[in-house]
Amino acid sequence: MFPEGFPINARWPAENPEVIQLYSFPTPNGVKVSIALEEMGLPYEAHKVTLADADVKSPEFLSLNPNNKIPAIIDPNGPDGKPIGLFESGAILVYLAEKTGKLMPQGAGKYEVQKWLFWQMGGLGPMLGQLGFFYKFAGAEIEDPRPRERYINEGKRLLGVLNGALGGRDWVAGEYSIADIAIAPWLNGLEFYGAREVLEWDSFRNLQPYLDRFYARPAVERGKNIPAR
Repeated sequence: MFPEGFPINARWPAENPEVIQLYSFPTPNGVKVSIALEEMGLPYEAHKVTLADADVKSPEFLSLNPNNKIPAIIDPNGPDGKPIGLFESGAILVYLAEKTGKLMPQGAGKYEVQKWLFWQMGGLGPMLGQLGFFYKFAGAEIEDPRPRERYINEGKRLLGVLNGALGGRDWVAGEYSIADIAIAPWLNGLEFYGAREVLEWDSFRNLQPYLDRFYARPAVERGKNIPAR
């Protein structure tokens, strides 16, 4: 029996209601959660929620995430054994790390991870997302160059921050963590935007090796296309 209070099940039925239910699409934000679930070895079931209004603005999806964005999850075995629904990829990553005790250390290291996770959530993701809009998608038709220049320059600045942080280390917070799972898919998205050259990607010498290490992980290889397009 699916936990009561989650109408989303009417549109995306759970085959196994005893495992985590993931509602997502393989965007940089979406694959954060599928990769984390694969890395942590948690059993889950993935439901494809496209970015079309018919999905993300449906009453069923809005009942779980009123902000109409993927990803979202339901964990039937949440805190105190009660089911919990969550949205916002960063919040989901923290929840999963705390649930499993994996990919986020204790003590000072916990806050080092959270620092870079929130940097991605508040900076890298939103800024590169806007860059994609103004460089590749509908915003590219705007004649005024200032929006593109703004996000190109901010993208370069953020890449420089990350490049510096990766000097002498394999992972941004020291050990591999949810911070890397949040960051790396957004870097990978620059190729989809066709924006590597304009951001002078090759000048940031630590970033490509970082991406190569990330995508060489078996769990990343599995999770990067879940749910399948």
